[in-house]
Amino acid sequence: MSFYSKIIKIFWRPICALYRIRVNGLENLPEEGHAALLVANHTSLSDCIVMVAASKLQIRFMAKAELFKTPLKPLISALGAYPIDRKGADVGGIKKSIALLKKDRIVGIFPQGHRNKKVDPRLTNIKSGIGMIVSHAQVPIVPVFIDNKGMKTRMFKVNTITFGKPIPCEELEFDANNSTEYLRASRIIFRKICEIKYGPAETWDIKTQYNDEEIAKTVDEATDTVKRRLRLRLRRTEKSHGN
Repeated sequence: MSFYSKIIKIFWRPICALYRIRVNGLENLPEEGHAALLVANHTSLSDCIVMVAASKLQIRFMAKAELFKTPLKPLISALGAYPIDRKGADVGGIKKSIALLKKDRIVGIFPQGHRNKKVDPRLTNIKSGIGMIVSHAQVPIVPVFIDNKGMKTRMFKVNTITFGKPIPCEELEFDANNSTEYLRASRIIFRKICEIKYGPAETWDIKTQYNDEEIAKTVDEATDTVKRRLRLRLRRTEKSHGN
């Protein structure tokens, strides 16, 4: 039994009880040995704990680099965490995520980049790194919504973790020659996360950067986005006919 498995066996029940964890959508999780990217909203340092307890999977999370300069380094490293510099674009952290996914590991990421407690997640900004990782790793994305009172994960309060249906990376329709696609893809993924709680985006009574119109504008005008997608579909059709 691995060190990680021993930790889970010892602490799983106490953690579930302390955080009063409720779980939905376990059928949407990958099986052990199958790569997937678990992407969630972020309200607390405890989000990693409740996601692991809810899934019982070894999820490898990015952790802020400062933690690896403390006495906690041996423990968090043994649990599979790896450092990322949140002050700028950490290419090393992104490359590490891609490498882990290509080795059929499960990686957990928070697109918001930092904790947004007591804030409607639909109103927060997100990072483009998730789009870059998905583009290169080509793995399924599992949207995860962590729901709790006041949008903050706390002990002794009910924390509901819902694993949504996996998003095939093909659904994002990447244009490999356009780096601005990363932000567009990240916004689509985060919209899927928010839809777990709030329903379809078109029914929201607030305008956010995750609406189709706003997503289109991050790349170029909406008409250009549509044209690009049509070209991609045409190339795929021609390729399939050629085979």
